[in-house]
Amino acid sequence: MDLSYTAEENAFRAEVRDWLAANLPEDLKDKAARYQELSKEELVRWHRILAAKGWVAPSWPREWGGTGWNAVERSIFDEEYALAGCPIVAPFGPVMCASVLLRFGTEAQKQRFLPRIYSGEDFWCQGYSEPGSGSDLASLKTRAERHGNHYKVSGQKIWTTLGHYGDWIFALVRTDFDNSKPQEGISFLLIDMKTPGITVRPLVLLDESREVNEVFFDEVEVPIENLVYQENRGWTVAKYLLGHERLGTGSIGASRRELRRIEREAKEHQGGTLFSDPRFRDRLTRIDVELTALEITHMRFLDAMRRTGNPPGAEVSLLKIKGTEIQQSLTEVRMQIAGPRAAPFRPIDHDGFDALLATVAPRYFNFRKTTIYAGSNEIQRNIFAKMALGL
Repeated sequence: MDLSYTAEENAFRAEVRDWLAANLPEDLKDKAARYQELSKEELVRWHRILAAKGWVAPSWPREWGGTGWNAVERSIFDEEYALAGCPIVAPFGPVMCASVLLRFGTEAQKQRFLPRIYSGEDFWCQGYSEPGSGSDLASLKTRAERHGNHYKVSGQKIWTTLGHYGDWIFALVRTDFDNSKPQEGISFLLIDMKTPGITVRPLVLLDESREVNEVFFDEVEVPIENLVYQENRGWTVAKYLLGHERLGTGSIGASRRELRRIEREAKEHQGGTLFSDPRFRDRLTRIDVELTALEITHMRFLDAMRRTGNPPGAEVSLLKIKGTEIQQSLTEVRMQIAGPRAAPFRPIDHDGFDALLATVAPRYFNFRKTTIYAGSNEIQRNIFAKMALGL
């Protein structure tokens, strides 16, 4: 097992780091550093900068605009991307929907959707969770009834991240209402958000952010050609997509950047009195050790992928479980630094260190979601125990 990087991989890392430093707009970097929400226009602007470089969809095949990077190079890019403090590229189009289309889509669907996803012309969101159907996704109730050459979709999706920006949504819907095994009655549809009958309503969170939404469908007509794969076989597509989602939830680079930032803040805060507390330093050290162990585990997966060319199996749940727990621990430490000065809601204007303090509590609240999304950590432990350990 080789847990080191080659000279070529280190040279590639330097290339990525230098390009990001030279091309990341300062206004977007500043907003990301302050944990501020980016507008749709700002997200699309950064998306198009990466697309012009050819780096917006590294995992795509070359013929569709991909980079041709191997698994290690993609991992290095993701790490440097996070360390540079880049804003997100919303994954719903380039990562999630595109991976499904490349694996299950017809040639016509690829030709229609992939170029627009790559260029940023279409902003996508994900329609999976419903009230009462989150971790138990197979219990979803949104209906899609066939009427000639189209479906009529009725129902509700919830926790739709960036749904208010969405031009299109990929959604799981129920097309067989009598099947005794619920997974076998689900289909995967691509739905234009401008279609009559769709209503998007924001869910105002505890930190006053509006990144998630409810989406209502009232007899929404969806052309039959927007069905991906086979009718009633959407669960196969859903499982494939969730594997892609969980692979990136460890967020190792972002956590490493956050840990460094916390160390700086603790040294600056009240003359460094908190950083001199051995209990506080012990907590930081424990997080550092756990993060290093996660990095090594990630490297083990990369080494296996480098040698075999196969993606990781159920053991990828380890990255999701520990990675999201570390993310939450980091927000807890920042709360400890801020103490009673942590503003509970998002401010309008703040400058300097106070601006950072003003984001502490909202970020802490927001990150309670990390151990729930992409399959709760409890579910992930069950998956790992059953599929990897055979228990």
